[in-house]
Amino acid sequence: MISKREVKSSVKDESLIEKRRSQMIRGSVKLFKEKGFHRTTTREIAKEAGFSIGTLYEYIRTKEDILFLVCDSIYDEVNNRLSELSLEDGTIRGLKSAIHQYFSLIDAMSDDFLVMYQESKSLPKDALQYVLEKEMLMVALFENILQSCVKSGELRIEQKEIQLAAHHIVVQGQMWAFRRWALHNVYTIEEYIEVQTDQLFNGIVGASPE
Repeated sequence: MISKREVKSSVKDESLIEKRRSQMIRGSVKLFKEKGFHRTTTREIAKEAGFSIGTLYEYIRTKEDILFLVCDSIYDEVNNRLSELSLEDGTIRGLKSAIHQYFSLIDAMSDDFLVMYQESKSLPKDALQYVLEKEMLMVALFENILQSCVKSGELRIEQKEIQLAAHHIVVQGQMWAFRRWALHNVYTIEEYIEVQTDQLFNGIVGASPE
């Protein structure tokens, strides 16, 4: 279990904290994508979020806190949307369904993922470690599904290859966010999912999208 990193707030109303921080996250993702983390000021984030700089500092202490909240919210959203993937039935069909759901989520949150991976290096050491641990939980989700496929006999790969395959799925999904600028004129998200899934199961030589 990962210990939740606390971002201190002088406000006690949890629902208001969640609302205001959600506004900050949305505003900061837009600004970080356009200007980068270091060139964006907290005053600009407050303005984009729709409140004053004084109000902003009631909910966070530093600009790094905002970046952490962005990263943490991404993994929370992934977990919320994909939490039932571990219940897939150990079939190749179920694995392909999980991959499709995950890649589709990357498409819907591509700006968020792009900002996180470009700017997470600016997090304090403890916050970065927390984010990396959350990343590994996402990999573990696919490890569990792959393991279920092995146990059911639908997939035949060595135990040591399961983790590598899980990392491969996670990274290939995230590539849609990083390289979409070069790929969107060639593939729709559905075509991208189809080709990547086919290459995952058949390799480049045997790949034949249908």
